[in-house]
Amino acid sequence: MSAATVNSFSYRYAQLRGWAVLGLLLLVLVLLGGMIWRNLERFETMRGYVTYAHRIQQVTSDLQAALTDYFIFHNKRLDGDRLSRLSAEIGDLSRNDHHVAPDTPRRLSELSRTILALAADGSTPEQQEARLLNALNITGAMMDAETLERETLMQDIGRTTRTEVELAFATVAALLFFAGLFLRHRILAPLHDLKELLLRLARGDYTPIETGRIDPLLLPVFNSYNEMVRHLAELEEAKRHYAESLEAEVRSATHALLEQQADLARAERLAAVGELAAGIAHELRNPLAGIQMSCTNLRNEIDDPGQVERVSVIIEELKRMARLLNELLDQSKHTPAPIREFNLPALVRELVLLTRYQIPPEIRLDFQGPERLMCRLPEGRLRQGLLNLILNSAEALGKRPGSILIKVHREGDRIALTVTDDGPGFAKELLDSGIRPFATGRPGGTGLGLAMVQRFVRDLGGQLTLANVEPRGARIRLLIPARCG
Repeated sequence: MSAATVNSFSYRYAQLRGWAVLGLLLLVLVLLGGMIWRNLERFETMRGYVTYAHRIQQVTSDLQAALTDYFIFHNKRLDGDRLSRLSAEIGDLSRNDHHVAPDTPRRLSELSRTILALAADGSTPEQQEARLLNALNITGAMMDAETLERETLMQDIGRTTRTEVELAFATVAALLFFAGLFLRHRILAPLHDLKELLLRLARGDYTPIETGRIDPLLLPVFNSYNEMVRHLAELEEAKRHYAESLEAEVRSATHALLEQQADLARAERLAAVGELAAGIAHELRNPLAGIQMSCTNLRNEIDDPGQVERVSVIIEELKRMARLLNELLDQSKHTPAPIREFNLPALVRELVLLTRYQIPPEIRLDFQGPERLMCRLPEGRLRQGLLNLILNSAEALGKRPGSILIKVHREGDRIALTVTDDGPGFAKELLDSGIRPFATGRPGGTGLGLAMVQRFVRDLGGQLTLANVEPRGARIRLLIPARCG
């Protein structure tokens, strides 16, 4: 089944559910509205009954007042106007069909005839008195019957209303129950599932989920999730391949750079040897010149031709040696390293990153310093000197776990650069006698690394100090001017 078909089916399924919920809500509204309307109708009916009973009571009161006046006044005559009003009121009650008791219309007719008889002329006082009493009895019986029937009707209405209210409460409770089930299974449960899926994504789990038992309403959401995780898995795989390729390129570039650094280190060592040879040549040139002059004077004082020839050979060899020494001194002359302005912490971080691939993984290499510290120095020679110090510390640690810490900070117009390791520390002889070329305490060492760094620092007008740290380790501190040249 295609994704479009699934989405269309889910949309229709969601529409049916929505119409069903809407219909259920409309049904509840109709039930509640019908119940309210019925109660309003009952209220209006009861209000009519109460008004009707009140009017009957008013008629009874008027009859009682007429009877009272009849006995109080001595003429024994009834007020005709009052009897006319009573007759009209009784006629209106007969026409207004709001009675409850079934005998009320008959009693109203009987009462109307009695009132008409009272209003007729020729009645004796005794007949009028009897008719008044009869009218009072009729109204009393009518009031009692109306009251009894009204109470019965009120009880029936109360029971019906209570039943309808209970039904309404039951309906609302059922709706709330089903709404709770719907909320739990259709909203809260999917939200919980969504939370679990997001946690899976956070853990890097890009496995698609099974959609066979998923509710059709939520099927598009979980299908979209599966599409998303498949796409994320592809992106993650592409990222992994790219990272591996990038790491391989970085390793290759680092290896090439480290080889260049090694070549530069060898060149620096050869330069140190050349400088040493130049110094020796300079010291040998003066004695050779004296020997050559002495040999020349000796040759002039000898008369033996054989001896003169031998001395001449010696003089020629001395001249050749002088030429060789002069050539060696000429070769030792080199152009000073270029001076440029650069950010020293950036240079150190770059060097730490590149050296990380050259030292054993058991050795931790850290750097502490500001983000920016501009200086004007021979960058290449400073880089080579710092590389020599790091490699010396790594060689001192060997294969065992350890750490090398490089710190850089400014001290006035100078820069302090320290390299500290937790290796065995410097030998006491080195601390006592100082740094000398070809003097080393490590097997296979040349003794030129520290000598080159010391010569570089001294050429800049700086200072290099060696010290051991407690409980174990060595520290080399360079104090060089921040700007030179």
